[in-house]
Amino acid sequence: MAENEILKNMVMNFRVSELTMLLSFAGRSRSGRKTELQMRALELIKLRSSPINAKIRELYRSIQQQNVAAMAQTPEPSPAYLAPTTRTSSGAIPQLSPSKSSGYSASDIERSALQGRNPYSTGIAPGYYTSKPVISPAPSAPAFPVHPDVKLKKLPFFDIVAELLRPSTLAPQGSSRYHEANFVFHLTPQQATDVASSRDARPGSKIDFTNQIQMRFCLLETSCEQEDNFPSALTVKVNGKLVTLPNPIPTNKPGVEPKRPPRPVNVTSLCRLSPTVANQINVQWSSDMGCRGYVVAVYIVQRLTSSDLLQRLKNKGVRPAEYTRGLIKDKLSEDADMEIATTSLKVSLVCPLGKMRMQLPCRATSCSHLQCFDASLFLQMNERKPTWICPVCDKSILYDNLAIDGYFSDILSSPLLPSESMEVQLNVDGTWTVLQVKKEPASRPAPSFSSPAATSNSSMEIETVKRQR
Repeated sequence: MAENEILKNMVMNFRVSELTMLLSFAGRSRSGRKTELQMRALELIKLRSSPINAKIRELYRSIQQQNVAAMAQTPEPSPAYLAPTTRTSSGAIPQLSPSKSSGYSASDIERSALQGRNPYSTGIAPGYYTSKPVISPAPSAPAFPVHPDVKLKKLPFFDIVAELLRPSTLAPQGSSRYHEANFVFHLTPQQATDVASSRDARPGSKIDFTNQIQMRFCLLETSCEQEDNFPSALTVKVNGKLVTLPNPIPTNKPGVEPKRPPRPVNVTSLCRLSPTVANQINVQWSSDMGCRGYVVAVYIVQRLTSSDLLQRLKNKGVRPAEYTRGLIKDKLSEDADMEIATTSLKVSLVCPLGKMRMQLPCRATSCSHLQCFDASLFLQMNERKPTWICPVCDKSILYDNLAIDGYFSDILSSPLLPSESMEVQLNVDGTWTVLQVKKEPASRPAPSFSSPAATSNSSMEIETVKRQR
């Protein structure tokens, strides 16, 4: 409570310039009269945001340093013309103690702000000659916006339903290596109902929610979309309960901290699914080299399955066969000027993932190869372990860039394709032909060699049969 009073008194001593700087830092409106700006600034204190509180103290220190600088520029009066109004019993002019003349501690500043006075005023009656206080400016950490315009990469298996906590800065404060920040988010009655009712409690099934409360971390970078990225030595608590984070990936490099895989964190089971109770988040982390800033955000998402994504892929439609036919002609015409021209290409109809004939051939529009892979199997594998790596060229691809290939779909559904064919030949004119499967000639039975004992035994058996007859 005392801290809030200190911050309020600091804000009330702000000028319009400091108020606009604070509101700009917090992403609030800077228009209006001074009283309106003060009201908006006082509302920021209720957020209990560590970056905002640090900014208020920084602006307050800058005001005091400006006052000290102004006092330092005032010309000193000559001792010959001093006329002190009061003297001590011995007739000496009282002097300030070195502790007061050399500067003030942070506790002095906060105490004076709580009392609503200037901590740098000496409180001595006019007329005394005192030494000028010198305040060394404290090094300030780089200023980060409270809610930066950071865009996180879209996750194919999750649809964002609502934003509970805007991307908020995890900025290092001071020279300490370890830092801490607290955040609060609330659920509306409809959101609490939707999440609670989406719980899958069927017998034998893993208890989970279709609508999840998801927490994501990334770098504070606004130049492009950011993938999930965790700060070093991260510890997260939701409502006082420890959050289970993705296990770090082991590394063999000495002195390098293992990084966690870039995945979101499901915190639904730790949240209070009630519109009347707030959810508290406590984040602790350590700053790495360069004092990079990170961002934390919380969303309500709807979890999708590989079947849902496959249906969406089908709904997008099929890439026309003429497009792939044009690619085939272009690839085969590239070698027309070479001494040995390529007149055909062999393409496999087997998916490189399942080693079986494809059912729904697809490939990414960002890939340059003609070889396809099975869409259903590719989505199922990424549902279990999301990598989104092309199984043909090993390049990163996006779900939005996947497309069903109409040319190879026609080949697989053609009655001219034998059921045992696993390859086709693509011709320079864009047509395709079936590759005949070469059957190996039947091998002759190897001659059997019998031992003399075996031969004698067999002859004896024949003679026995003849006698029985």
